[in-house]
Amino acid sequence: MKSSILLILIVIANYSFPQQSRLSKAVNHISEYIASEQFINLANEIGDLAATDSIYIQALQYTEFNYSESLLALMLATVPYSEVPIQLPIIKSLVYYPLISADEEIFLKKNENLPRYLFLDTPQNKYGDKDKLAHFFGSAFLSYESRFFDLGKLIGYFVEAFEESFKVQSSVNLRDLDVNKYGRLFGRLLKKDKCILPSQIFLLRSLRYIRITL
Repeated sequence: MKSSILLILIVIANYSFPQQSRLSKAVNHISEYIASEQFINLANEIGDLAATDSIYIQALQYTEFNYSESLLALMLATVPYSEVPIQLPIIKSLVYYPLISADEEIFLKKNENLPRYLFLDTPQNKYGDKDKLAHFFGSAFLSYESRFFDLGKLIGYFVEAFEESFKVQSSVNLRDLDVNKYGRLFGRLLKKDKCILPSQIFLLRSLRYIRITL
């Protein structure tokens, strides 16, 4: 979760207390929805792609269609961790940075229910691509908030320097970076078309995967 971790740290550091309070409520609401029997029954019926759209729509409705707040809350609600380990330079001490999350029971149930089969190349195991939702929504948030340049891409470059100094304990692969790219695309498209859904971007990535493997 290399880039998602840093996106969270940077964004939350710039939020004031009233905004964090509102953001916490949104994260709790989304987490409770994903942890609910209603959601898991829906996901079993319509599949993970459409279930992801339902999470997105829940966030928009809760924030009264504040797209920036919804994307940020979605990033935090879909992170499968409640804290991130960071090794400080020089003293080599490991500290744990707490993230905004629901209480433990809801948090664990939410993690269990997170959509996992999102792409054609999703690993066919129990975990699948659960971690990719936070990458996607985090990158979408930064791209949507960008006014004059691609902030999401800039942050991606900054991640490398940050982790070299602070040794963020995370894993990264080319698929993480690829999903970040499609998250940025979603954020850019949202500026022009508020009707676009995450599943449409997921399908677009899968279509590219088909072309590559043919």
